[in-house]
Amino acid sequence: MIHAAKSPPQEGDARALGPLRVARHGAVLAVGLDRPSKRNAINDETIEALDQCFSTLPREVGAVVLHGIGPNFSAGLDLSEIAERDVTAGVFHSRSWHRCFEKIEFGRTPVIAALKGAVIGGGLELACAAHIRVADPTTFYALPEGQRGIFVGGGASVRLPRLIGVARMADMMLTGRTYSAAEGVPLGFSQYLVGADESFAKALELANRCCGNAPLTNFSVIQALPRIADSDPRIGFFMESLMAAVAQGDIEAKNRVRDFLEKRADKVARPD
Repeated sequence: MIHAAKSPPQEGDARALGPLRVARHGAVLAVGLDRPSKRNAINDETIEALDQCFSTLPREVGAVVLHGIGPNFSAGLDLSEIAERDVTAGVFHSRSWHRCFEKIEFGRTPVIAALKGAVIGGGLELACAAHIRVADPTTFYALPEGQRGIFVGGGASVRLPRLIGVARMADMMLTGRTYSAAEGVPLGFSQYLVGADESFAKALELANRCCGNAPLTNFSVIQALPRIADSDPRIGFFMESLMAAVAQGDIEAKNRVRDFLEKRADKVARPD
């Protein structure tokens, strides 16, 4: 059983939540996988803790940074826990991952994954549930399930092909192919590549930017955008019109548009 802290973590206050280390950075909550001796392999206790953490985010948290303690993000599923599982137990185990990761992908706040070292198997599945992924040069991606005689069970067969394509994922599983951090950005594994040991700082910067958005806009991007992209175009266009109307009708949006029109807001600038 995972027991959460009685009060939300405060600024600079790192607390343990089972195999997680949770800390507040202003409006951003940093959630760290804290099993460095196991390369942050994900066991049942980790899934339970992640599920509880993302089910009980404090209202004042506007974004989450998901990261790994030590040199790795996550080396994937802790295989020691599945050695004796039968088929029925395997189905329920996989579905527990699905429920947990859906709370990350379709929660209230943007989630930015700070990647480094191993992002393998279940660790890659967890990273795929985040909305933005930042990698450093040590990051590498792999799906060794084919060589272990198993199949992905944490949602990779749904999420990862959207990022890199079915053929590339099949190649990874069939041949054990790995991809480097540098290859990862153009292929879609991550959106950012930063310097050594800089992925957490960049993820925190991006999370703070997200916190500066209108909450309804963030919620709309998380909830509506993936569903629109997956839908029939005719349905997608209609859903988009509804979301556009809801967002622009919000008082926060009206205030921000007024600030722009009255030249109190910055214009979009060319990137450096």
